[in-house]
Amino acid sequence: MKRVAALLLVFGMNLAHAEAGRLTAPNNPKWKEECGSCHTPYPPQLLSADNWRSLMGGLDKHFGTNATLDAKDNKKILAFLEQNAGSGERYSAASLRISDTPWFKHEHHVINEKEWVNPEVKSRSNCSACHGRVVLGE
Repeated sequence: MKRVAALLLVFGMNLAHAEAGRLTAPNNPKWKEECGSCHTPYPPQLLSADNWRSLMGGLDKHFGTNATLDAKDNKKILAFLEQNAGSGERYSAASLRISDTPWFKHEHHVINEKEWVNPEVKSRSNCSACHGRVVLGE
């Protein structure tokens, strides 16, 4: 019971923190449609422009999945991501994973490793598990 209470407290603190500093992005229907068809369309400022260029240039091997877009859509989405990208090394990761950026690690350093594999969380990419429904561009 104490563990559940502690878990809820940590999640509640994170939710309050997320609400206070909510990440937003301008509404971009094509980005939401294409990226959001498989996962949360992550806020562009969570990766650097260089990372977005690398990621969008390798969609045929997008974390083990072929997420290739037609050239026109790829170009439009990439321009949006670059325009709204994070700046500085804290938003950059060689792996292209947001969860490997210094920003993410700093913001989530209080989370116990066991919580990341909790069946209700599953992975670091499941933002909504702790931060509630992620709403962008609305």
